[in-house]
Amino acid sequence: MEANLVQPYHSFSTVSMRNRNKINTYKYKNIPYPLCSILTKPPANNQNHNAETTTGSSSNNVYKDNWFDRLAINHLSQSIQATTGLRNNKSGYEGLAEAAKMVYTNFNSTRQVNLVVEALQKAFPKPILSLMKMVLPQSKWAREYCAAFTRVFFSWLVGPCEVKESEFNGRKENNVVHIKKCRFLEETNCVGMCTNLCKMPSQLFIKDTLGMPVNMVPNFDDMSCEMIFGQDAPPPDTDPAFVQPCYKLCKLGNKHQQDCNSQMKKKDVEIS
Repeated sequence: MEANLVQPYHSFSTVSMRNRNKINTYKYKNIPYPLCSILTKPPANNQNHNAETTTGSSSNNVYKDNWFDRLAINHLSQSIQATTGLRNNKSGYEGLAEAAKMVYTNFNSTRQVNLVVEALQKAFPKPILSLMKMVLPQSKWAREYCAAFTRVFFSWLVGPCEVKESEFNGRKENNVVHIKKCRFLEETNCVGMCTNLCKMPSQLFIKDTLGMPVNMVPNFDDMSCEMIFGQDAPPPDTDPAFVQPCYKLCKLGNKHQQDCNSQMKKKDVEIS
């Protein structure tokens, strides 16, 4: 909306009054009116829309990791480095993000997803995962358990989150984890790293090891995300997350087009 100045319209008018069969005519004076303003919508052709509206995060939240958080972060970071054979000397979450960055810049999209799935399989003991899959058949209890488990034990990876209610097959369930601002996306500022190194591998890993479908729905405007347990994820060619342009502040310095979200042009480096 914008304010436009409008000059009021002035005219002379006459009023006729009858008094004892005589007509007296009175003229109103041309009194100057104050200048007025009205709110109007700006013309559509004057609207300046930037196709690349998301800028990413220029400053990160401060996370106070406890001993369990630091142990889990280091364990996953070392698992990724052992799987890829690419090492870095950084510690903490910075080391984990660097390990992920090396996967993203050295392998194509298919290999990226497979390597992260392999790293997750190494990070979590297979007997425990097999037991969880056996005792967690598809049910309301299983979906709500997965949501509660994620909120309690994986905030070190994704940041603060909460369990939310949703409708599943006509019934209300607490099967959605709402991540307020994803720590991984905030650290990397890259849409492609989110989809290829977090969303896709996590969906595949959870469904394969636990038998639990999950759909991760990132919001690239505010960096939030929802994990919907019990819902199958759409294929990448119909998933809106895979047509999102990258951030202007992408830390990989890409051209911030769909290329950043599709690494098929990268050389597929095989692990020896």
